[in-house]
Amino acid sequence: MQQLDQPKATIQRTKLRTDQAAKYTGTSASTLNKLRLTGGGPTYIKLGRTVVYDITDLDAWLDAHRRKSTSVAA
Repeated sequence: MQQLDQPKATIQRTKLRTDQAAKYTGTSASTLNKLRLTGGGPTYIKLGRTVVYDITDLDAWLDAHRRKSTSVAA
């Protein structure tokens, strides 16, 4: 259990909006928007109308797409 007297920066995890997440992952904001509709994209958080991505979710999504060869099936 986290203590409430810890500095806010240590409790909050960094969240990125779609354009920032696109830069972080090397994709376009349009790609992330489409992946939200079709599935297969990184896990996201919906806060009202705002979509944000947790960096740990982006890293997990990127790690899941690592390949050693183009001949390896996805």
